[in-house]
Amino acid sequence: MEYAGEHLLPGQVGHLFILVSLIASLTAAFAYFKAVQATPDAKAGWLKLGRIAFLTEVVSVLIIFAALLHILYHHLFEYKYAWQHTSLSLEFKYIMSAFWEGQEGSTLLWAFWHCVLGVIIIRREKQWEAPVMSVVSFAQFFLATMVIGIYIFDVKIGSNPFILLRDSGVLDEAPGMHINFDLSQPLRPDYLSMVTDGNDLNPLLQNYWMVIHPPILFLGFASTLIPFAFAMAGIWTKDIKGWVTRAIPWTLFSVAFLGLGIMMGAKWAYESLNFGGYWAWDPVENASLVPWMIMVSGLHTMLIFKHSGYSLRSSFLFLALSFVFIVYSTFLTKSGVLGDSSVHAFADIGMNGQLFLFLIVFVWLPPFFAASTNQQRLIIAGVTTVLSLATYFLAEKIPGFPLYVILGGVITFIVLLNKQVPSIKKEENVSSREFWMFIGSLVFFLAAMIIIFQTSLPVFNKLFNSNKAPGENDEFNYNKIQVLIAFVIGILTAITQYLKYKATDTRFFWNKILVPTVVSALVATFILVFVKINYDTHGMGFLINIWLALVATVYATIANAAYIWVGLNGKLKNSGGSIAHFGFGLMLVGMILSSSKKEILSWNTSGIAVPFGEDSKEKTGENLTLVKGVPMQMNNYMVTYVGDSAHPKKEQTYFKVHFKSKKTNEEFTLLPDAFVNYKGNEGLMANPSSKHYWNHDVFTYVSSFYKPDGKSDTVSFKPNTVQLNDTIFYSKGYIIIEKLAAKDNLPVAGFSKTDTGYTASVKVQQLNGPSYSADLLMIRNRGNTLYQNLDTITSQGLVLKLDDVGGDKITLGVKESDDVLEYLTLKAYKFPYINLVWGGVIFLVIGSVVSMFRRIKMQRLKAA
Repeated sequence: MEYAGEHLLPGQVGHLFILVSLIASLTAAFAYFKAVQATPDAKAGWLKLGRIAFLTEVVSVLIIFAALLHILYHHLFEYKYAWQHTSLSLEFKYIMSAFWEGQEGSTLLWAFWHCVLGVIIIRREKQWEAPVMSVVSFAQFFLATMVIGIYIFDVKIGSNPFILLRDSGVLDEAPGMHINFDLSQPLRPDYLSMVTDGNDLNPLLQNYWMVIHPPILFLGFASTLIPFAFAMAGIWTKDIKGWVTRAIPWTLFSVAFLGLGIMMGAKWAYESLNFGGYWAWDPVENASLVPWMIMVSGLHTMLIFKHSGYSLRSSFLFLALSFVFIVYSTFLTKSGVLGDSSVHAFADIGMNGQLFLFLIVFVWLPPFFAASTNQQRLIIAGVTTVLSLATYFLAEKIPGFPLYVILGGVITFIVLLNKQVPSIKKEENVSSREFWMFIGSLVFFLAAMIIIFQTSLPVFNKLFNSNKAPGENDEFNYNKIQVLIAFVIGILTAITQYLKYKATDTRFFWNKILVPTVVSALVATFILVFVKINYDTHGMGFLINIWLALVATVYATIANAAYIWVGLNGKLKNSGGSIAHFGFGLMLVGMILSSSKKEILSWNTSGIAVPFGEDSKEKTGENLTLVKGVPMQMNNYMVTYVGDSAHPKKEQTYFKVHFKSKKTNEEFTLLPDAFVNYKGNEGLMANPSSKHYWNHDVFTYVSSFYKPDGKSDTVSFKPNTVQLNDTIFYSKGYIIIEKLAAKDNLPVAGFSKTDTGYTASVKVQQLNGPSYSADLLMIRNRGNTLYQNLDTITSQGLVLKLDDVGGDKITLGVKESDDVLEYLTLKAYKFPYINLVWGGVIFLVIGSVVSMFRRIKMQRLKAA
C-alpha cells in the first residue's frame, strides 16, 4: 500500500549508508589488522585498502548524519525519530539538540567524532596508522551495529533512526500525542494527515548548553579511544615503549575535552535543572567522570615513564580501563538500568544484550592484544565469543555472571601485561617526583573506583537480584569520601612539581617551595577566619575534613601558580602542567566554598504555606511564596512577583521577579520559567534564573505556582451579619468593619439622586502578620441592590462585598478562595565564589591544550 505524503528517500538513503558504514568499518578493521601482520611487500596493499574502507566509512557517516538532520529539520513525522524528538513549534536552534536527544543520534555523533579523529591519525601517525586504525575501525563497527536496526531470529541488533512511524509499533501500542485516528481500524493511506504534530524535544533540553555540550562531551568520549588504541598498538606490535611519546598529546587532548564536556554538562544542570547546583552525583554524571579520572591517572603514569622509566604497566592498565569505562558508561546510560535513579539516562530500547556484548568484547580486547602469539590470540578470541554467548543466555540464570566475565577479562589482561611489559626492579626514591606522582595517580584511580562502585549499585542489584539501597543521603555518601581525596590530591598537586625526577635535594626543595607554602598558609587562614566555613549539617568531623580539603586545595592553587615563575621562569609555553594544576586546584576551591557556604535566601516569611507532598525534595520553610504584585522580604532583598508571560505554542510560563537590595538599593529582574513536563514525567519542571556577581550568584527557580483560570472557582460568598467593630474570623486571621457611612447624591455615573449608597471601611488582620484595608460600596434603591463593588485581598485569598445594611446590623459577604490568589513559590540560593569553579575549568583546559601543543612541537623537533 502507498501512503500519501510520505518522504521515503531520506530514510532509504540513510539506512543504505548505515549498511555501507557497517561493511566499510569492518573491512577497514580487517585490512589494518592484516597490514600489521603482513610482510613489508604486502603491507602497502592492505594499508591502501584500509584507508579506502575507512574513508568510505567517513563519507557514509556524513551522509547518515545529513539524512537524519534533513528529516528533523523538515519535521518529517512519518519517521519515528522526527515525531519523537521534534515538533512544529521547536525553535531552529534546538534541532541539533533533538538530533542527539535520542540514543541513535548520540551514537551517530560519537561515530562522527571517531571519523574526524581517524582521519587525523591517517594523516599524522604514519608509523602507528595500521595498529591504531585497526582498533578505531573495530570500535566504529560496533557503533554501526548500534544503529543498524535489524533482527537476527528474535535478537534485535541496533535501533534504526530511520524507522517509519507506521512500522515502529507506536501506532499499534501507544498513540501518544497528536495522533488523531481510530487505532481499531486498518491504517489509512492518508494517516499522515492525522499526525498533526510531533512529541517535541524534552523541555529541559531546550537550552543553548544542550546545543554545544553533547558535541564536546562526545568528542571527549571518542578521544579516549585514541590513547587506548596506542596502548593496544604498543603491546600488540611489541613496541612496548615507543607508543608512549605519540600517545601523550592525544591523552592531553582527551583530558581537556572530556573534562570540558563534563563541566559544560554541569553548567547546563546549573542553568536548567532545579536540584540547586551544578553537580548532584547523578549516576550518569559519575559514569562520565570516572573515565576522565582514570585517564588523568594514565597521563601522569605515562609522564612518569617518559622521564624515569617507571609505571609503564600502570599506563597500559589505566588507558585500557579508561576506555572500558567509557563503554561501561554507555551501557549505564543507554540500557535503562538507571532510569529510576538518573535524570540523564535513556529508556531501555531493547538493546541490553548488545550493550553487554559491546562491553565484554572491549574488556577482552586488551588481553587479545597482550597475547604473545597469534595462537594465543585465537584462543582468546574464541573465549571471548563463548563468554559473550554465555552471557546472553546465562545472565539471568546465574546471578552476577556478566560481572565475573568482565573481571575475568581484566585479570587476564593484568597477568599477560606482567609477562609482556618489563618493569624496573629498583624502587623509586621517596624524594623523587615520580614516586609522589604515582601515589597521586593511584589515589585518583582509587577515588574513581569508589565512585563507580557506588554508582553501580543499581547494576549490582540487577545482576545479583538484590535490593541494596545507596543510603539515606546519597550525596553525603559521596562527599564524605571525596573530600578526603581532595585533601590528599591537593597536597600532592602542590608539592610534586617542586620535586625532581630520580631524587631531590632537600635544601633545593625547601628553597623553592617555602614562599608558596607560607603564602598558601596565610590565604587559607584568611579564608577560614574571615570568609568562614561553618557547614555543620553532618557534624564537626565532616566540617574539619572540609577545612583540611580547603587548605590543601588553596595550597595546590597557589603553589602551581608560583611554580610558573619559581620553577619555569615565567615561560608560559612550558607551563601547561602548572596552568592545568592551577585550574584544577582553583576548581576544587570553588567547589568547596560554593557548596559549603551555599545559603538559602528564600526562607518562608510570607505566612503562606504551600504543601509539596511527602515525596518532594522541597521543604515549605525553604520556599518563599510571592503573591503577584505584593513585595515580600527575602533576606536582604525586597522581592516582587511582577508578572508572567506564556510561551506562544507551549504550556510554559515565564515569570518576571524583581529584586531590590535593602542595603545598596540595587535592582535587578530574574526570569525563571516553569512547566508541567509533557514528555512523560509528571510534576513541575523548572529552568532556573541567576544574577551573576564576581563573588557569588543569586540562584532562583520556581518550585510551584498558581494562575487562576476562573473555571475552578466554585466557592460561594458566606454572609456574616455583625455590628460595627465586631470580629469576623477567616482561616488566616480576622476581619473588622471599622467605619460605615450612608451617602446621597452619589457621584457615580448611572445612578440617580434618590439612590442610597453605603461605604464601609474594612480592616483585614492576618494572624502574626500584616494588616490590609478594603473599601466597599453598595448602592440601593427601595430595597433593591443596584451595585456592589468587590474588593480582593489577594495575598489572603479573600474577596469581600457589602451585602446589606439595616439599623445597626451589617451583612458582609466573605469568600475565601485560592482562585483569587495568583502566586509563585520561589526557591533561592546564594552561591558564593561559584565563578572559581568555572574559571578553574577554563584554566584546566587551557593548561592541557598548552601541554599538548608543546608535546607535539617536541615530537616535530625530534623528527627533524
